[in-house]
Amino acid sequence: MYAAERQQWLLNRAREAGRVDVAATADELDVTPETIRRDLGALERQGLLRRVHGGAIPADLLGFEPGISTRDAVATQEKDRIAKAALDELEGASTVLLDAGTTTARLAALLPADRELTVVTNALPIASVLAARPNVTLLLLGGRVRGTTMATVDEWALDVLGDLTADVAFLGTNGFSVERGLTTPDRAEAAAKKAMLAAARRTVVLADSAKHGADQFVRFGRIDQVDALITDTGLAAADAAALSAAGPRVVRA
Repeated sequence: MYAAERQQWLLNRAREAGRVDVAATADELDVTPETIRRDLGALERQGLLRRVHGGAIPADLLGFEPGISTRDAVATQEKDRIAKAALDELEGASTVLLDAGTTTARLAALLPADRELTVVTNALPIASVLAARPNVTLLLLGGRVRGTTMATVDEWALDVLGDLTADVAFLGTNGFSVERGLTTPDRAEAAAKKAMLAAARRTVVLADSAKHGADQFVRFGRIDQVDALITDTGLAAADAAALSAAGPRVVRA
C-alpha cells in the first residue's frame, strides 16, 4: 500500500470509527507504529486529523484546522534548510513570485539585501516581512483573504497574475508525487498556485519530505512543469530519483 493510499485509509477509518489507534492500526496494516505516526502527522498538517495520545481523531470533531503558527512549528529545521537552499535559485532573477506558505515565508526573510528585487506575493505574512525592505519593490496581490493561510485568492489575484511574467516563482504545496503532481486541499488556493506557475519562466517548489505522497483534493500542477524541487533529506534517495526522472531537478537540503 502506497503512503497516499494508507493515509486515505487512515482518514476513512478515523471518520468511520471516530478515532485511529496507532498500535492497533500498525498491526492491522502490518507496518511499524512509526509509519502510522508519520502518516498521522502528515494528515494533521493538512488539517484533516488531530493527534491525540496513542492515535488521532478527525479534525472536524474539534472544529480544528491548523493555522499558520501551528504549521510553522512543524519541521522547522527542515524548512530552514530548504529556504537556504532556495537562495541559489535566485541567480539571474530580478522579478520573483512568492506563494503563501511557511517555507516560502522563511525564504522571504532570507532574501538578499544587496540587490534590487521586485517581489509579487499573495501572502500577507510575507508582505509584512518585505514591506520595509528598501531594496524590494513589493507588489501584494488583492483578493479574498483565506484566514487559514493568510493568502489572497479568487479573481482579483488571478486577473493580475494572468498578465505577469516573472523570472522565477517559489511555490509551496501540501502534497507532491510523481503520480498526482502538486496538490492542495483548497480549490481557490490551487487556482492561485496554478496561475503563479503559468506566470513564471522558472518554477521552484519548496516542500518538506512529509508532503511526499500526501496527495490532496486539488491538483494545480504536474511534476514535469517544475524546474526544481527543494525538499529535505527525509525524502528517500529512490523517491528523489523517481521525481527527478519525471522532470524537476531535486535538491535534498
